[in-house]
Amino acid sequence: MSKDQCSSMAKAWEATIRKTQAARKRANSIFGTISVAHADDENDHEYTEKIAETYNVEKILPNGDYYMGQWYDNFPHGQGKYLWVDGCMYVGEWYKGKTMGKGRFSWPSGATYEGEFKMGFMDGNGTYTGSNGDTYKGQWLMNMKHGHGVKRYASGDWYDGEWRCGVQEGHGKYHWKNGNFYVGEWKQGLICGKGIFVWSNGNVYDGFWEDGAPKGNGTFKWPDESFYVGNWSKDPSEQNGNYFPSESGLERNLEWDPQNIYNVDLLDCRISHGEKVSVMPSQKKLAVWHSSKGDHDKPRRVSVDGRVSVGVERPLDRMQMWDGDDKNALPGRVSDGDLYVNYQNDHTRNTLEPIRLPRPGKRQGDTISKGHKNYDLMLNLQLGIRHSVGRPAPAASFDLKASAFDPKEKVWTKFPPEGTKHTPPHQSCEFKWKDYCPLVFRTLRKLFKVDPADYMISICGNDALRELSSPGKSGSFFYLTNDDRYMIKTIKKSELKVLLRMLPAYYNHFRAFESTLVTKFFGLHSVKLTGPIQRKVRFIIMGNLFCSEYTIHRRYDLKGSSLGRITDKPDTEINEYTILKDLDLNFIFRLHKSWFQEFCRQIDRDCEFLEQERIMDYSLLVGLHFRQTTVHGELIPSGAPTPAADPESTEAVIPRLSRVDMDQLLLDPARWASIRLGVNMPALVERTVRRNECEFQLIGEATGEYYEVIMFFGIIDILQDYDITKKLEHAYKSFHYDPTSISAVDPRQYSRRFRDFILNVFAEDA
Repeated sequence: MSKDQCSSMAKAWEATIRKTQAARKRANSIFGTISVAHADDENDHEYTEKIAETYNVEKILPNGDYYMGQWYDNFPHGQGKYLWVDGCMYVGEWYKGKTMGKGRFSWPSGATYEGEFKMGFMDGNGTYTGSNGDTYKGQWLMNMKHGHGVKRYASGDWYDGEWRCGVQEGHGKYHWKNGNFYVGEWKQGLICGKGIFVWSNGNVYDGFWEDGAPKGNGTFKWPDESFYVGNWSKDPSEQNGNYFPSESGLERNLEWDPQNIYNVDLLDCRISHGEKVSVMPSQKKLAVWHSSKGDHDKPRRVSVDGRVSVGVERPLDRMQMWDGDDKNALPGRVSDGDLYVNYQNDHTRNTLEPIRLPRPGKRQGDTISKGHKNYDLMLNLQLGIRHSVGRPAPAASFDLKASAFDPKEKVWTKFPPEGTKHTPPHQSCEFKWKDYCPLVFRTLRKLFKVDPADYMISICGNDALRELSSPGKSGSFFYLTNDDRYMIKTIKKSELKVLLRMLPAYYNHFRAFESTLVTKFFGLHSVKLTGPIQRKVRFIIMGNLFCSEYTIHRRYDLKGSSLGRITDKPDTEINEYTILKDLDLNFIFRLHKSWFQEFCRQIDRDCEFLEQERIMDYSLLVGLHFRQTTVHGELIPSGAPTPAADPESTEAVIPRLSRVDMDQLLLDPARWASIRLGVNMPALVERTVRRNECEFQLIGEATGEYYEVIMFFGIIDILQDYDITKKLEHAYKSFHYDPTSISAVDPRQYSRRFRDFILNVFAEDA
């Protein structure tokens, strides 16, 4: 290279640097009053490279929106101000078209939010000021108050405490403008649990609450030190207690009615409700163009939630291209330039009906109240667990002796109605309680990081259990705790023997592999009713896989077999709680690369463990929460324009984070602490269709239509060994049906088939 050429290149480079520095100075002069921290500080190098390519713009966009600030690759990137035609405005930091970092969002009503944003959501620490004067300062998660925060209402009330999914839940203090206040537990926005209510006149109630009113044991105190102790209820027939007067309060016993606390004292103590937000920042679409980077044969998927990812290259002979005016082209799937890109099976996809969410179902299960046929059994179960978990025991090491796993290691306890030295009196009939391998399950709960007090409150608290409306195929009954954290399943004697036999290997498997997908067991017990009935019920306590703040829209039970593996309910009877099966599945699950690799490794480990223990007939339970739906309940594909957008416009599309960006987000423990394998996992699902001539085609053909989901999955039903019953079932069904299509097969064959099927319906999001 000649000296002249080198000199020319150096001058060109210097000119580029000067322009970049000038752009930065102009940006600082425009946004000098705003302090914005970048959302990905750990990736400063990549961000610096991108900033070097940004430049300042001032644009009036085609739909009338206005943007002024830094710009990169046809997206707001850096610091900028975006004004929507409806009057909403955001000023702060952008990252590839998404609000990321610190910023300020304002609504036409005058409401404002100033704080942290992540992927377009109000997420992190921030302050919301409503148009009516309400303010909230604290933690947010995906547009909802979540964590600790202080809310001051326009009415003069204020609340300082914990929030969950937008409402008070946990411990908190609510102070009314008249001077009354409550300190204690909350649940779903209502006073619930143990707490103290103090009136401005000095009266105090200290006790238990339910649905915003005293319920259960509690004490009402007066300033003169008189007090009333008893069981509280809105139903006067259930109210009972004793009054203890002080010297100056002797006459109160004749005048005071405990029901006054409901009818008078609490009448004006209402919990204020904040104003409704008309539109969330994450719902605001941008009138921006698609990226100008990349080759024309690499189509970009563009999603309504604002993330951008580069499509996978496909051979040209498998693609069809139309001009931008072609009305049959797939909306939202746009390559660079003005070309729509569609794959060979897109004609089929264009003719597919939109997927609708199943209809919402009422809350699962029937509450077991007094008069229910299993009410006494529930009381016995709760008494037994309270006794087992609360029984003093030495601190256990994780290295257990072999004797702890002995099937004969069990503790019998007799519960007479009048009570004993070690058991409380109760209103049920006499029963015997048995704990199997108590030390092992106590140590497992410790390994699973279960707090004993929380465990007891969930199962044995004031809330009743809920019985699922119909037993499972095995004849077992299922009971859910009121907080949905635990599921109690009745089991057969044969299943109990299987669990006790495999317990040492089960325990060691969980110690070795923290990410195992196998069901977690927290306790193994039995209740034996004495007297003429002599009924014995064995049951196992498990974790509920679908206990989540997200609504589970679809549930699948997957085995990898086809015989009988289809739901026999009409569409009108299918709701969000219906368990669908293999032949109902119309998706391929696409996990992020690092998660998919870990998933494959763990499936191999878990299948090997179950095969060694001669277990079969297990399945993978999968739950999906769809992140984008229309107001009519239709799923919005990733890359489709929002319903309000002009169907002929390719501009009103929100960008989507690239795979590199998702890598960085998933590796940030502060942002994704709640995500682990099988729980709260962001993913894509690709829609599939089965050919009409292939009635039992297990996995349909991919259509290229993607949906963004939060996934939950785990391996369930692991207590069935290959016994004589299953061998006979295999022989009978093999004579009548294809042997490869039935569930009852040898554990080795079952493991291989299950693993192959699962690793075909799960794939890497490339």
